[in-house]
Amino acid sequence: MNRAIVATPRGDRPLVVVDLGGTWVRVSVSGAAPRAYRGPTPGVAGLPALLARLWRRWRLARRDLAALGVASRGIWTRGERLALARRLRRFAPRVIVISDVEAAYLAALGAVPGVLLLAGTGSIALGRDGRGRWTREGGLGPLLGDDGSAFSIGRAWLRDAVGPARARRIATAPDAVARVAALAPAVLRRARRGDRTARRVVRDAQRALATLAGRAARALRLRPPVTLSWAGGLLGHAPFRAGVWRHLRGQGLRIRPVRPKAPAASPSAWRAVFPAVNSSRDEPAPARSGTRAGRSAPRRRRPRY
Repeated sequence: MNRAIVATPRGDRPLVVVDLGGTWVRVSVSGAAPRAYRGPTPGVAGLPALLARLWRRWRLARRDLAALGVASRGIWTRGERLALARRLRRFAPRVIVISDVEAAYLAALGAVPGVLLLAGTGSIALGRDGRGRWTREGGLGPLLGDDGSAFSIGRAWLRDAVGPARARRIATAPDAVARVAALAPAVLRRARRGDRTARRVVRDAQRALATLAGRAARALRLRPPVTLSWAGGLLGHAPFRAGVWRHLRGQGLRIRPVRPKAPAASPSAWRAVFPAVNSSRDEPAPARSGTRAGRSAPRRRRPRY
């Protein structure tokens, strides 16, 4: 993880935070005149141009800001973080770049050991133990991973339930990943109404996400019940989330789900992120497989799908 920040931003100067996802980008400004923007993601390459337009629209000046925090999908190595931070120096006197899942973990759980499961366009599980060591499972993108994500749900639906002509139109579009992921909410609705194909697709996604979270918990040998929180639009659906927890317990892992303390894209969450980032390692460290998990918790009422 990133240790570039050496102090928490102070004073009344605004803090700007960016949540750069695979489908959407969110930009929030704190201070006396808070502002917010949400739109289609420009990707890492297009972020400087987007910020330049917003700075002109909002009449922001570099000298008037405390810091710029960017949580980006697909950013992991120190070199990737520094490269993007250098491109954004003209926007704020202090720039910090971390991965979107790191920001989500720190906003959701702070320094508490546990697992953060993120499922939106993509998917990843990030775990942290009591010694500050990190491990990740998944997060390899649509070609190599993203199991259980909105993209994987949309892809399975296109394969099993959509005619070849429409499937090909979506799959060959310039924004194919975002368009495939955008099918997921409709598949969830069909599953709730009892559509058999949709229910199977959703169950497979829930099982895949449970596997990611379970691997992260066991790799760090986290003591049960494992504290577990979530992020991403897909896990914002309570019935879908309940199914993931059910699969985790079925795999023999005792968990303690906790609601995220704050959304990662909020300036208030980032003021807590700065000192946590400063005290963390540069990279999520690989960990060995954990011990046998504890017994499963008592069964709860079954979710709607």
